[in-house]
Amino acid sequence: MTGTNWAGNLTYRATVLHEPSSIDELVELVARTPRLRALGSRHSFNAIADTDAAQVSVGRLPVVVDVDETARTVTVSAGLRYGELVERLDQQGWALPNLASLPHISVAGAVATGTHGSGDRNGSLAAAVAAVQMVRPDGTLHEVRRGDADFEGSVVALGRLGVVTSLALDVVPAFEVRQDVFEHLPWAQVEEHFDEVTSAAYSVSMFTDWSETGPHQVWLKSRADQQAAPTELFGATPAAEGVHPLPGISAEFTTQQLGRSGRWWDRLPHFRLGYTPSDGDELQSEFLVPRAHALEAIAAVRALAPQVQRLLLVSEIRTIAGDDLWLSPAHSTDCVALHFTWRLDVPAVTAFLPTLDDALAPFAARPHWGKVFETTPERLLAAYPRLPDFRDLVDKADPERKLANELTESWLRP
Repeated sequence: MTGTNWAGNLTYRATVLHEPSSIDELVELVARTPRLRALGSRHSFNAIADTDAAQVSVGRLPVVVDVDETARTVTVSAGLRYGELVERLDQQGWALPNLASLPHISVAGAVATGTHGSGDRNGSLAAAVAAVQMVRPDGTLHEVRRGDADFEGSVVALGRLGVVTSLALDVVPAFEVRQDVFEHLPWAQVEEHFDEVTSAAYSVSMFTDWSETGPHQVWLKSRADQQAAPTELFGATPAAEGVHPLPGISAEFTTQQLGRSGRWWDRLPHFRLGYTPSDGDELQSEFLVPRAHALEAIAAVRALAPQVQRLLLVSEIRTIAGDDLWLSPAHSTDCVALHFTWRLDVPAVTAFLPTLDDALAPFAARPHWGKVFETTPERLLAAYPRLPDFRDLVDKADPERKLANELTESWLRP
């Protein structure tokens, strides 16, 4: 047994967990092992990393943080968590363009599932990938770089093309961010001024319980070198003290607010590295819809508010710039993400997910690969039209399906 995921809703069935300490050891392991799945930081809420065979973690491979200032990239070891990378990068004068809401997740795992941060002009974490190095199922070391024929299909790859050893990520000069929170933004203002709200800062997050009063918090993360922090937000009021997205939880767990500027890595996430992120006893779902359908999708969820609220801890609404990656939830279009942090009630949440899927299906909603969702093969294919191309890529790289598991096979071969 290799334990549970972070939320505790899933106990992995793997018979053994391998933790190689060198690339050579990993190559030999992959070559000789009949079936295995890569395990990241365990922050996925579904069985994407599960298997009844062997799991492998790259968390003990040698740490690599190698900046190429000419190319403006940093090559990082795949098992490194963002929270372990960012200060090393900052000390060299560089930054990642964006970060997810928590820094506790591994680089390879976040990229493989299409995880993202927020910002009208900010792509997902995978969009920053310039190159991927992996051990193929046959034990060969393989690298694919931006511009290569298979690159767009090899980044958000669900662990199906190889065990990733390192990634090259785009970097920008280090910067500072000021974080302000506004409270009680009415839905009428969201509907009338959606574009102005989401463009009010470098990164914007709206938190809501879907009540009629509207988002109870709007987090604005403003780059000091790009725009002044807003002083008003369509009738919402500036928070008088630090807040947590979940009612009743101390703001000590969150990154600094109240207009206090700080380094990019200590403001772009919502949660501080030294504390347990969010609630812990929870499930998560997320759906990305094309930005053109944002208000319709929000209205569809609001119509389900009584059912949602019985299961919900909090929801978050964010924006993400489009990219070219085949299985990215932001493939080919700018998106709005509707995120749901559920109470840890697996039967009730599972029973409700088809209803939520029905409500969002008319808006070409794309489910996040690392979170819980229930949909039909037809809807998944409509949401991710490059799935057949990715399946062909998998068949070439892994004809024996060494890296397959039940969940990813259900997506690729329904």
